[in-house]
Amino acid sequence: MNRIVLGAVSALLLAGAGLFWWQGKAAVEAAAPPPPPMLVERQDDLLPIPEEDGDGLVGADLPEVDEATREERRFNRLDRNRDNLVSRAEALQPRVAAFRKLDKDANNLLSFEEWAVVSSNRFRKADADGNGNLTRPEFATTKPKPVKKPACKC
Repeated sequence: MNRIVLGAVSALLLAGAGLFWWQGKAAVEAAAPPPPPMLVERQDDLLPIPEEDGDGLVGADLPEVDEATREERRFNRLDRNRDNLVSRAEALQPRVAAFRKLDKDANNLLSFEEWAVVSSNRFRKADADGNGNLTRPEFATTKPKPVKKPACKC
């Protein structure tokens, strides 16, 4: 019974909202006065209209990306508990998702051990002091190498 009442109330509300939306469309009056002209005290205050070729126009400088900012974002993405240390579990978490993406049939026949050994070795190599956590400078050594693109596609 409650579903019937709730459905009827919902249908009435939707119909009412549709009616208000349909009635509320803005219409311009036929004899509306034009907008007032823009008041300018002097002709010198007006900005010049640019030519179609854009000669003499200079846009704003492009923003520069700081490499430290990229490293900060990368570190913060892995540091889930925000203790300014990346533990081994935090470093391996994104790789688990990558493993699951590779294992299409979900039978775990992709050699997880081989994959984990590579990840653990990479973590161990980055952990210079061997305490099981990466500090920010240690984490910066794990930055991915840039992909070299050919100069042209000839």
